[in-house]
Amino acid sequence: MRHPLLAAAALLSLGAAAQAQTTVIERDRPAVVVDRPASESKSVTVHDHGDGCVSKTVRKENEMGDSKTVKKESCD
Repeated sequence: MRHPLLAAAALLSLGAAAQAQTTVIERDRPAVVVDRPASESKSVTVHDHGDGCVSKTVRKENEMGDSKTVKKESCD
């Protein structure tokens, strides 16, 4: 009598697991296009300090003469 009850319980649990659903959402993202002027200039300078620290400086300048400089330093 015990085995048929175990078999029935196993079948019910398998049936419940088979009814579980997974939903997958897929999104189509538009392409990102960055249009930079041909006259934009960019210079990168990397300096190793020798003590495990490295600094990196990036300078950008556009055709209007506007410039932006960013400096980042990291140490190990």
